[in-house]
Amino acid sequence: MIDRYSITASADDVRERFSVDVPDFYLPRYNAAPTQLLPVITSSSPKGLSLFYWGTSPEWSKNKVLSEKIVNLRAENLEDKPALKKAVRKTRCIILADGFYGWKKVGKKTAIPYRFVLNSRDPFAMAGVWEEFEDTDGNEIQTFTLITQSANELVETVQERMPVILTKQAEKIWLDNTSDEASLVGVLTKYPAAAMNFYPVAPTISDSKTDLPSMIIPTPPADQHGNLTLFD
Repeated sequence: MIDRYSITASADDVRERFSVDVPDFYLPRYNAAPTQLLPVITSSSPKGLSLFYWGTSPEWSKNKVLSEKIVNLRAENLEDKPALKKAVRKTRCIILADGFYGWKKVGKKTAIPYRFVLNSRDPFAMAGVWEEFEDTDGNEIQTFTLITQSANELVETVQERMPVILTKQAEKIWLDNTSDEASLVGVLTKYPAAAMNFYPVAPTISDSKTDLPSMIIPTPPADQHGNLTLFD
């Protein structure tokens, strides 16, 4: 499951890269996590930036476990269920990022966090779908789900899944309301491993309440308890 990523680009860089208006509410995020309000661009409003909850809102997540089907959707399953096919046709979005995190298991209770980035270090778009519903107080809530696929050769050295990272051309197709279903499914391909890199980060990335610039700095490999390890 992918449940952490980053979008640390400045507002100017986001505006230039994605050709969108960037409101004052935009802030760089070093440890984006489920239930947080995070920036997305929807196919219904491709020139603007929106803030949607990842997976579900904090109020709805209380005393509940966030399952993979809420936080992530597997690309392999999108054509199997009518509701998912409808979401791909009607409510697509891209999720702004410049890195995502994964944990490499090196023992039963030991895992080392890594950050995956593009070689260029540029921001990129991850494919997603979104939905809108009313909470118990009648307020409209928008949420998004990240689409994942099996890992490429680089990511699979750490974990089995990775986000669907869209090329700039695929990004245009994903946000285009005139794209047909075959074209949309066709862009859900693996991003080339040769265009990516990764490095270990501090285990504090596991704490979803911590969001600091220091979290993207390369560190010696350490497990989730902060113990340095020789396994890398």
